[in-house]
Amino acid sequence: MGTADEETPLVVHLQPPPQVVASEYAGDGSVDINKQPALKRSTGKWRACYLILGVEFCESMAFTAISTNLVTYLTTVLHETKVDAARNVSAWLGACFLSPLLGAFIADTYWGRYWTIVVSAPVYIIAMLVLIASASLPVFSASSYHDVRSAVAYLGLYLLAISNGGLKPCVSTFGADQFDINDRAELSQKGSFFNWYFFLTTTSCLLSGTVIVWLEDNVGWAVGYVVPAVLMLFFFVVFIAGSRIYRFRGMEASPLTSIFQVVVAAVRKWHLQLPDDSSLLYELTSSPSTAEASQKNKHSNRFRFFDKAAIAPSDNESVVHMSSWRLCTVSQVEDLKMLLSMSPTWGLFVIYFSVSALMQPTMVEQGMFMDNHVGSFAIPPASMPTVSVCSFLIWIPIYETILIPLARRFTGKEKGISQSQRLGIGQALSTLTMVLAALLETRRLAIAEANGLKHQDVPVPMSILWQVPIYLAHGATAVFGGIGLTEFFYDEAPVTMRSLCAALGQLATAAGSYFSSLVLSTVAVATTRGGEPGWIPDNLNEGHLDYFFWMMAALSLLNLALFVGYSMRRKGR
Repeated sequence: MGTADEETPLVVHLQPPPQVVASEYAGDGSVDINKQPALKRSTGKWRACYLILGVEFCESMAFTAISTNLVTYLTTVLHETKVDAARNVSAWLGACFLSPLLGAFIADTYWGRYWTIVVSAPVYIIAMLVLIASASLPVFSASSYHDVRSAVAYLGLYLLAISNGGLKPCVSTFGADQFDINDRAELSQKGSFFNWYFFLTTTSCLLSGTVIVWLEDNVGWAVGYVVPAVLMLFFFVVFIAGSRIYRFRGMEASPLTSIFQVVVAAVRKWHLQLPDDSSLLYELTSSPSTAEASQKNKHSNRFRFFDKAAIAPSDNESVVHMSSWRLCTVSQVEDLKMLLSMSPTWGLFVIYFSVSALMQPTMVEQGMFMDNHVGSFAIPPASMPTVSVCSFLIWIPIYETILIPLARRFTGKEKGISQSQRLGIGQALSTLTMVLAALLETRRLAIAEANGLKHQDVPVPMSILWQVPIYLAHGATAVFGGIGLTEFFYDEAPVTMRSLCAALGQLATAAGSYFSSLVLSTVAVATTRGGEPGWIPDNLNEGHLDYFFWMMAALSLLNLALFVGYSMRRKGR
């Protein structure tokens, strides 16, 4: 797909004169839609991001409208059993979490982020139209067409999962591409972009989880799907209309192919001795004024085994004719090293995301055994997580307007605090969340014991509003840990693999969900031996959900200690 997207490498004769790069043109080699060097005054920055974020706002609204109420749709409209519906929802969510890896690979390797969005958004709209048809067309309402109706519904769901894979990893990274990392002012704005990106998507989810879900339950499923579909179509047209003000990053070869070439070349030359002078390793030469030169990776001493892939033969004349599977550049080797350096941080956030995954079911179950009345109004326990969403929306402005300027005055850093500090605070708040949940459950069980309710399957006289501090802490956790990790994946990723690394954030969420399921299953088996009710029985008054929370707090604390230790030794890009 020949276009003016990131995949087109920037040729030297298009570069502006070196003396005006810093003032007039983006210094990171970005080009505009016409493949010309991007002018700072007319491209990129927030003017472009507003148009890009509109697509993500609608995607988040549509995804939440479907995923939040999908079990209800499958059981009431398609008449599936609860077991089948739960299994099918899990399979579909798994596809939604995994598809960004494929979408990111396509974006980084073939189409670029812009064209991946352009192709994926219409497919998303078509998927919504298919779901609207499955919910509304009379021909699908007759019992004889039940199988056809189910097939149409699942066609829409999996078309949406596929297109979701093209949008999720590309919208955030394409938005961040609109800021010049070589410009100090724009670099600071890029940090704010990720905060407001999450603010906007969370607002969209909040609106969808309340207004759109209410429309689905009280007006009709088709109406609930029509609203986000129409908004998606509108903002997609707006996105296309703004193409002239976007900045596009240059791309070269397939990033994953390049990584595999380094591994193969290093293994082939495992027996060779590395030179003492790293400048003797192979690297392509380029003019110091070109964007390619400014983006070349400097040699590092980590994972030195892979440097062997860049050992050039003694006869320099033969270098030109050597296969890339036998000789790689230093920049290629450093791309692989960056990925390997990011892996421990990714792994150390699996428990963090497992805590987030556990919050929804366990806290709702706890709320069902508490007094949910505030005066004459009864609060549904399943509605309490909206406190966390509201907390998230409140904490982002506080973080941007108060915490960061205050920290900047003390540290002198443009971002106020380092990425490692932000991620560490997120891990600490996650631990605090579990500690507060454990303390609350310990108190609730004590009240149940005091009132003789231990063996009764009834709520205890303790207000559900005591859960509010836990949800407030959880909202703050997402601001530091969740947003911080997204920014980390963008900043620390190789330039050619930013979409793929953004997809790793989605994969971390999936890994946390699967880990939480494993922990719950293990606890259920281990604590119900000998006829014991276990830690999490149907009647929580007989169990020890507090033990489970304390266990997760201990795991989180251990994980935090490992993260701090690793961060103190880790060197960034």
